[in-house]
Amino acid sequence: MFESLSDRLQTVFQKLGSKGRLDEDDVREAMKQVRLALLEADVNFKVVKDFVAKVTEQAIGEEVTKSLTPHQQVVKIVHQELINLLGNDPAPLQESRPGPTVIMLVGLQGTGKTTLAAKLALHLRKKGRRVMMAACDIYRPAAITQLQTLGKQLNVPVYSEPAGSQPPDIAANALEQAKRDQVNVLIVDTAGRLQIDETLMVELDQIIARVDPIERLLVVDAMTGQEAVRVADTFNQRVQITGLVMSKMDGDARGGAALSVRAVTGVPIKFLSTGEKIDTNTLEPFFPDRLASRILGMGDMLSLIEKAEQMYDADQAKAMEKKLRKGKFDFEDFLNAMQQMRKLGPLQQILAMIPGMSQIARNEELLDESQLKRVEAMIFSMTPLERRNPEIIKQSRRARIARGSGTSEQDVSALIKQFQQMQRMMKQLTGGGSGKGGRRGGRGGRGGPGGPGGIDPRELMRMLK
Repeated sequence: MFESLSDRLQTVFQKLGSKGRLDEDDVREAMKQVRLALLEADVNFKVVKDFVAKVTEQAIGEEVTKSLTPHQQVVKIVHQELINLLGNDPAPLQESRPGPTVIMLVGLQGTGKTTLAAKLALHLRKKGRRVMMAACDIYRPAAITQLQTLGKQLNVPVYSEPAGSQPPDIAANALEQAKRDQVNVLIVDTAGRLQIDETLMVELDQIIARVDPIERLLVVDAMTGQEAVRVADTFNQRVQITGLVMSKMDGDARGGAALSVRAVTGVPIKFLSTGEKIDTNTLEPFFPDRLASRILGMGDMLSLIEKAEQMYDADQAKAMEKKLRKGKFDFEDFLNAMQQMRKLGPLQQILAMIPGMSQIARNEELLDESQLKRVEAMIFSMTPLERRNPEIIKQSRRARIARGSGTSEQDVSALIKQFQQMQRMMKQLTGGGSGKGGRRGGRGGRGGPGGPGGIDPRELMRMLK
């Protein structure tokens, strides 16, 4: 979403970096370009005006213009002001003591409230909470069925009532059921409208009066730009929302809503949501400093590490460690590792989180996801025996694998050759393949344990983890 803005800002800072020293005119010209970049990203014009004024005031100070690296000082100031604009500190969900904690989701129709309810339920369950969802949207066709289906997928109970029940009663009865079932968190999914109207607001007031939610989260469609900011402001004035969830953050909008909504409403952003898929990678707690770093092309290693930890399988890691120590690594291991990596998200998103890799992440030719799918298809077309022993793949087997994967025999041969090179590298790194009579390990034998260039397998696994 912030790709265009990020490119514009990086171009501005590269121009500053080409100058040995900065004077006031240089800074003001750069800030003019920053202002245009923010306005083109659909950031609220009042927010842009205040932001640029604060950055300019600090950037023309003596400590910047006389610094040995003035452009880096300017980037540092912009980074800090972006953090301030986005809310400075993260805002975790509040909890009721004693429980259950009631979280009410509000917003216009089509923002993704029902999907968000399921994502939030999964997020909280991963943290050890017992969760229940309440279906209070009685107006949208199939809304209750959708929530029940999602609840069944996640094994999370959904409270609903027959046709004719009113949302305030459903919410109140759901809370009583949650208390009986000793549920920690009750998520109330409310109805939306195509626009804000008095009927919607009165119903929300009634639900609030009955269940007293400690969190009133407004789900905002980030694709709607400044309209999202106006909606957030109106909801906040009426029902005093406690937090915002920006949905559809993987869209191609310009991102101005996310940069404006905190400053205009004063309400913290608590989560960012992407896509319709219900898993741990599509809902992430909001950290202002991390998003500011992403926008400026500095990466976001902390979020990447957290995603990797969520996917980490201790048993698989131990099994892989044993294989690496023995110098064994086959196509099944490679396929498993590739699938684990893809669970983290698209390759472009992963690389964009690594500092200095943002430009590569935007090169579609270098990051052709279809190539990964071709490799997967070829491995899936192999038999288990072939995956474990790629050296047995000769002419007839190559032809069969190529037909099964929709590739050519040359593609299969290239994959096997590259994989065998990787196997040899693995053996050298882990000290494998140098044993007596090791037919395939002879060439890389100098890398044995304790030998010249050898690496302790435990040290290798610690680095990989």
